[in-house]
Amino acid sequence: MKIMEKIELLKNTVRPKYTSLDPSHDFAHIERVVQIAKKLAEIEKADVEIVMAAAYLHDIVNLPKDHPQRSRASELAAASAQRILVEIEFDPKKIENVCNAVLEHSFSRGFRPSSLESAIVQDADRLDALGAIGIMRTVTCGALMKASYYNVDDPMAKERSYDDKNFTLDHFYVKLYKLKDLMNTSAAKEEADHRISFMKSFVAQLMKEI
Repeated sequence: MKIMEKIELLKNTVRPKYTSLDPSHDFAHIERVVQIAKKLAEIEKADVEIVMAAAYLHDIVNLPKDHPQRSRASELAAASAQRILVEIEFDPKKIENVCNAVLEHSFSRGFRPSSLESAIVQDADRLDALGAIGIMRTVTCGALMKASYYNVDDPMAKERSYDDKNFTLDHFYVKLYKLKDLMNTSAAKEEADHRISFMKSFVAQLMKEI
């Protein structure tokens, strides 16, 4: 079976498993990460099959932020990924690398990527947190956490500490703007710069409106 035929089989296998009602982690998110990862893999001369497979599987176990096993989500996803890859008879020589990339994509666990392919999956997932789609995802997550859009008295946190659990805008400063410096590849850093510039223009407009 050709590489893209195997990837298509994997896509069709995992798609029904992505049933999250959270649109920031639905199958559309998976598809965006896959496309970003594929593009980065081609630029960086990485193994496209490993990268795309890991991207399709990276959130196969996705737990709510308040779930007691949230910190183990990527570990559980890697275990699930291995079972799925064996079931579809994925290249056995590549399964370990795919599963490592799934495990290491986690932002909260702070893993250092063990391969170029893992680095690319990390970058792709983080890029989807930035730009126009990143704003939409951040607002969605904030709403699910019942956070306000911003602090009415001090929206830019000039005289208070950032609190992104209660104010969605604060998350831009607590995490999102910092992602560029955490990108592994030069292509991802460049794309992150473009996306963050857009986000800053959005915030500037928001400040004019409130």
